[in-house]
Amino acid sequence: MMPLDRIRNFCIIAHIDHGKSTLADRLLLKTRTVEERQFRDQILDDMDIERERGITIKCHPVTMHYTARDGITYELNLIDTPGHVDFTYEVSRSMAACEGALLVVDAAQGVEAQTVANTHLAMDRGLEIIPVINKIDLPNADVEGTARQIEEILAIDASEALRISAKTGEGVGELLEAIVARIPPPKTNPTARSTRALVFDSVYDEFRGVVTYVRIVDGMLRPSERIRMMGTGTETEVKEVGIFTPKPKPADALGAGEVGYVVGTIRKPSEVRVGDTVTLTKSPATEPLPGFRPLRPMVFCGFYPVSAEDYERFRQSLEKLSLNDSSFTYHPESSAALGFGFRCGFLGLLHLEITQERLRREFDLDILSTHPAVIYRVLLRNGEVLDVDNPVRMPDPTRIDHIEEPIIRAFIICKNEHIGDIMKLIMDRRGEVQKTESLDTTRVMLTCFLPLNEILVDFHDTLKSISSGYASMDYEPAGYQSSDIVKLDVLLNGEPVDAFSCLIHRSKAHAKGREICKALKEAIPPHLFPIPIQAVLNRTVIARETIRALRKDVTAKLYGGDVTRKRKLLEKQKEGKKRMKQFGTVSVPHKAFVAVLKAGQS
Repeated sequence: MMPLDRIRNFCIIAHIDHGKSTLADRLLLKTRTVEERQFRDQILDDMDIERERGITIKCHPVTMHYTARDGITYELNLIDTPGHVDFTYEVSRSMAACEGALLVVDAAQGVEAQTVANTHLAMDRGLEIIPVINKIDLPNADVEGTARQIEEILAIDASEALRISAKTGEGVGELLEAIVARIPPPKTNPTARSTRALVFDSVYDEFRGVVTYVRIVDGMLRPSERIRMMGTGTETEVKEVGIFTPKPKPADALGAGEVGYVVGTIRKPSEVRVGDTVTLTKSPATEPLPGFRPLRPMVFCGFYPVSAEDYERFRQSLEKLSLNDSSFTYHPESSAALGFGFRCGFLGLLHLEITQERLRREFDLDILSTHPAVIYRVLLRNGEVLDVDNPVRMPDPTRIDHIEEPIIRAFIICKNEHIGDIMKLIMDRRGEVQKTESLDTTRVMLTCFLPLNEILVDFHDTLKSISSGYASMDYEPAGYQSSDIVKLDVLLNGEPVDAFSCLIHRSKAHAKGREICKALKEAIPPHLFPIPIQAVLNRTVIARETIRALRKDVTAKLYGGDVTRKRKLLEKQKEGKKRMKQFGTVSVPHKAFVAVLKAGQS
């Protein structure tokens, strides 16, 4: 067992693409946790989708042993964290298991929006922050300018900021010494009579059941002991404990201050909750550890299996995925057009996209998704308040007093020459700029308020496009405000299709209706009768397209004679098409739902 004063728990935080995973790779090599022959880039990113996109999605713990220059061997527990705003909850959970944080800033790009947000998270947690200026080997690196930004924007003393290159390894040795010297060892309660461990993550293993990631706060965990989850009341026998090196490695015990995993006999993912406290059954703790603040999803979307036979497998897959990603929520719903599915909640659009991709790859599921939506607060005339995230649940307009939509406070850091274009983008999305702050001679930070619904789909892509990739954005919820939100319905052959309905601001309803009708006209194949496609706002048709009927040449068999013979056959065909339209149903292919989603992104 490693003494407490020789354990250091820390995480790496930064803006996306500032070199967190590269630095983690270099630390693993320097401490010889991973041999050169076993090494690969982004070694902690074990999901294919992480490696393909070059982003970290999940926090990854790893235990390293480092012999410092004073000859003492220390145990360093590192948790690599994501950098994108959609995965902030992963970062906050990682910080709960640490005493310190390495704040990595790219010397070529300087302080970015997510750098500011992650720094505030670390300060709120009371972590010891070590500023690290990375990529000093780049030709365009501005080390002194970056150090000034750290002091002026983040209010952190940059005189002791470490200058490193995670790619070449320059300065990483000094960084390891700084971790040992400046990050405090974990604290434990000397009077505690029972074991307490914080659950900060968990995964589902097909053969071993639920594998729980824990940080031991008090006491010790050993195999063959019985433990209890204080939140859910679940009890199990410990079959194995261990550490990550970075692969799971069994250990004899996990002591106070250490980070590792626990394998029991739990098979149901719902019996383990992130933020729960693990204690011993024979001598349970009286007080649980402070858990995590549960995050409220920002974006909602309906997920439906393409084949109805896959529904049960789809439900089990969502249960396992939610164990691994506690910021993801879901509950059952049904649609007349799509059948049975689930209403899923996400922290952002990238989170939604990654979840959909993980369901496809990890669970071999083919799913359809409805258009992303947010939670609207509907105030009725009788004083009742409803939270509506699905257009189907919108009450009758005559009962509604007014509707409020969620607002965000966005922080956008950009170059001076892009201010005009970005302010125009904000105003086009019904936002307003609250203030502008000059960060240095070339960059400013805009603080603005925007409706969350307006940034759901393509705001971030447009922001990057008009700023040539230099602008960065972070946001936080800022409450609700009254807004003129209306329900846009889509009718096919006179019948409403709830999967195409959406809630939208009145000023944008006409344009959106035209886009959806046009997209559906191209996606739905012709039938034997004409199909009207109508966008309806409060029972008023605001856009229409018609899919022309397939026409069989009924006059082909005629070889001559009077023209009335031809006319008689055409009239007979016309009457048949009228009857078919009255009783026929429209077959909507799956690509039509995708086309409507893309229409919302155009």
